[in-house]
Amino acid sequence: MAVIETEAALHEAHRDNHTHRDVNGGWLRPAVFGAMDGLVSNLALMTGVAGGSVSQQTIVITGLSGLAAGAFSMAAGEYTSVASQRELVEAELDVERRELRKHPKDEEAELAALYESRGVEAGLAREVARQLSRDPEQALEIHAREELGIDPGDLPSPLVAAVSSFGAFALGALLPVLPYLLGADALWPAVLLALAGLFACGAVVARVTARSWWFSGLRQLALGGAAAGVTYALGSLFGTAVG
Repeated sequence: MAVIETEAALHEAHRDNHTHRDVNGGWLRPAVFGAMDGLVSNLALMTGVAGGSVSQQTIVITGLSGLAAGAFSMAAGEYTSVASQRELVEAELDVERRELRKHPKDEEAELAALYESRGVEAGLAREVARQLSRDPEQALEIHAREELGIDPGDLPSPLVAAVSSFGAFALGALLPVLPYLLGADALWPAVLLALAGLFACGAVVARVTARSWWFSGLRQLALGGAAAGVTYALGSLFGTAVG
């Protein structure tokens, strides 16, 4: 009895601990990378303009314009990309649906051959394919997963993707502008807040990757800081040349 209880406890412990990260990133990946995109691009844009020794009003207008333009561009691009991908997937599902309707036996044999190629005994593979093929919708779902690598019931929404990208980019792009909107009259508070945001985003990305939070944070901080430094230098150079 004690042995059975021990095995049950071990099984439960294995079930609770045997988990994996979401390797696709789920919602976290596009949200964080959208925010980082907004942060880096708007920080670099504002520092580049500031390097040209322009007025505070010009920097603020530049930052707000960069926020709006970038957010709308991201949303439009994401909507088009996801909508095109979804249309392609739906077209392939229609092809598979027609094949299942016109040639059910051939599709069943194809599924059996697939299972057999993965090590299932021939007789068992045919029986599994036969039972799974009795429900047309279930058969479509299985063929879609096995042949196309997709889940017909979990297709991405273009609208959700567009709104998410818009919001994430806008939130990130707002950070460098925020100190000016709150009354700052120098560039350094905007740069410090943006760099802190970049470090935070990089640290959050560590939830998706196997890296430590400080490594991811410092890496993103260095990349964003380099982009801001280069554009500031270019702004200074162009401002001097034009002036």
